[in-house]
Amino acid sequence: MTPSTRPRTLAVFTKNRVNPAYDAARLAADRVAAAAGARTVHYVPRTPDDVAQQKALVVEALALKPDGVLFNPADDAAMAEDVARVAAAGIPLVAFINRVLGDTVAFVGSDDIDVGRTIAEALFAGLGGKGKIVALDGTPGARTARDRTRGLEQALDRHPGIELVGSRVGYLQRAPARVAMAELLAAHPQIDGVWTANDVMAFGALDALAAAGRRAAVVGINGLPEAIENIERGTMLASVDFSAFNIAAVATAAMLRHLDGHPVPGEIMVPAGLIDRSNCRRWKVPFEQRPIPAWDDFVR
Repeated sequence: MTPSTRPRTLAVFTKNRVNPAYDAARLAADRVAAAAGARTVHYVPRTPDDVAQQKALVVEALALKPDGVLFNPADDAAMAEDVARVAAAGIPLVAFINRVLGDTVAFVGSDDIDVGRTIAEALFAGLGGKGKIVALDGTPGARTARDRTRGLEQALDRHPGIELVGSRVGYLQRAPARVAMAELLAAHPQIDGVWTANDVMAFGALDALAAAGRRAAVVGINGLPEAIENIERGTMLASVDFSAFNIAAVATAAMLRHLDGHPVPGEIMVPAGLIDRSNCRRWKVPFEQRPIPAWDDFVR
């Protein structure tokens, strides 16, 4: 097989295997690549979100000489030198979900400030505009998490009846979020609502609430299947369809279009709408059965 006819290889970097959103992202990349006759090779740190391990994986991927790199950085600033290394090797890179500093073909994601604000507004509405809340923030090194917290702060500025009594970092993972929420419950006898920067941390908060025999309105972000089940049961108030599946699908399509010589926008934003009990049934479809979004759905 000549170089011009061999299947294209895409190196796909995600941050961990503990967040189901990244399972969905990897599946979407696989499906879009396969439909175009390309193949994917996945690079995931053994320790979730580990920067040093992701750096080592970049070295490993460069040895493979892939045609393109799809990159979700563990830390947007710390991985900048690795993005430069990919560029120096002449390999195009599309960043997705989290932005990264450096030379990229495109960034594909959603407006995380708006996402954080949207789910905060839903929480505040569910509380009738009054109450004490806590926040479980994401990994400080992830711009996605930082921007979502900014969205929460913007919403708080508009709602003087809502008091943020405490916050902890839950690292976008269930177990750390459970521990963080347990600490907040021990410190605060009244917690009416819980804002979390993703669904997985919302699940950790629910675990801690159940263990403490307490209740609060809980919101998350991602629209994961378990979140949809919780929303239907009433154990979660709402989530936001920050779809790692759609984002990764569009990112993969962007890379393939670039490799084919077609123009690609430098930034592609995928809309993220509110999910609550009024509309959650629309998301009760396994990722394996969800349609791949069309390029024209998000790029005009």
